[in-house]
Amino acid sequence: MIMATGQHPEPAPGEMAANATLESPVMVIGQEFVTQHPVDLEMMQKTLSLGMNDCKVTDEDGNLIFQVKSKIATVRDIRYLQDAYGNILVSLKHKLMTAHGRWEVFRGESIEQKDLLFSVKQSSLFQLVSSKLHVFLPSNTTESVPDFRIEGAFIDSSCTIYLGNSNTIVAQMHQQHNLKSTIRWKDDFQVTVCPNVDYAFIIVLVVILDATEDNDDKI
Repeated sequence: MIMATGQHPEPAPGEMAANATLESPVMVIGQEFVTQHPVDLEMMQKTLSLGMNDCKVTDEDGNLIFQVKSKIATVRDIRYLQDAYGNILVSLKHKLMTAHGRWEVFRGESIEQKDLLFSVKQSSLFQLVSSKLHVFLPSNTTESVPDFRIEGAFIDSSCTIYLGNSNTIVAQMHQQHNLKSTIRWKDDFQVTVCPNVDYAFIIVLVVILDATEDNDDKI
């Protein structure tokens, strides 16, 4: 099992999760978010950016699964992933004034290093076309090889999340094109998560990708 203490043709999103099952479960935020079947979640924006504004995440039936809240009245850039009842699952903190910048994700409302679950940073300083982010678990102290990587661009409405430097896909995000999203006059995004992968973890990565592209300094 891959945990927070542990260490190329792309299929269509609908096919990806159905055809891929990881032998070792990826559990970072909580075991309750790991299932034996593919998970399709819909991220709905309230305004132009998921990163700078609240959003909600629902299942295929429209049931609320997560909410993302921003702490605006602060010098720190902090967001929270909440469950459907408003309980804070993790805190996302943007570390400012660093070469690549960095997001750190902590359990609950904590921002202490002892509660660090993982961190995310840009794979290289300059990225002109698409974003490539590297994800590191706390035990990966050298950070020479990422535990996960994110490739794509939120502005292009798509991204793929891989296991380490391999071609093993753990999740994908793409834009919804349907009558419902057209009527709302906003973009909805579907996130497809492979079996045995922590879908709360994946949602946090998608939020960080958008926040990265929304910041002028990029991480």
